[in-house]
Amino acid sequence: MEARRLCEETLQRARGLGVMGWARTGEDGVLLHAEGSEESVEELLKFLREAGGGTGELAVEQVRVEGHEQFAIRGVSAGTFVVRQNGGPRPHFELRLEVEGAMRSWTVPKGPTLDPAVRRLAVDAPSREIEENDLEGEVEDGFAIVWDRGSYEQGGRIPWPEALDRGHAVFVLHGEKLRGGFALQRTRGGERAQWLLVKRRDDDARPGSDVVAEMPKSVISQRTLEELA
Repeated sequence: MEARRLCEETLQRARGLGVMGWARTGEDGVLLHAEGSEESVEELLKFLREAGGGTGELAVEQVRVEGHEQFAIRGVSAGTFVVRQNGGPRPHFELRLEVEGAMRSWTVPKGPTLDPAVRRLAVDAPSREIEENDLEGEVEDGFAIVWDRGSYEQGGRIPWPEALDRGHAVFVLHGEKLRGGFALQRTRGGERAQWLLVKRRDDDARPGSDVVAEMPKSVISQRTLEELA
């Protein structure tokens, strides 16, 4: 069975059995992490063996429990992300993630970072239309550039958008400047809720770096905010 289709069917079977974890396509087929009762996990493994033609060629090993609260497919884009840089009286960056057909947005005054030791303040901002993602030039209070853009994957133990509602969301960015795992952690509620934007410690982390200063140009026009203005 084609790997992508097998992932989808594994997802459905796992949820029916109450198994938690994840599945994703790999070089040798489908990779699976399963947590649940011994009977349920064995039933899921039986399904995979039968899907592979009943050959029994299934490598199984015991791994640590990750504590999942859902079963999901990894490696699947959840939509687009954009980081905009805005000038004017109150310069700032804005992180936008596509969630349920709109761009959920956060104002990030100092911009994102690839240094896991640095925590960036992020403040809830009004959601935006997807069609606005690539707009550059003059805006309401100054000028703006598209500092970075790409696709992203939703992660963590809680499904989205519930993860955002609970105040802790993990995601993976595939941008031109920002890559790898990130997390948003809400620290204060209210109409203008405050969050911390944190880079996770992975192969894309760059301790001690300042990606905003090192890579100031737009990914569309290849101009800095000052040059555009």
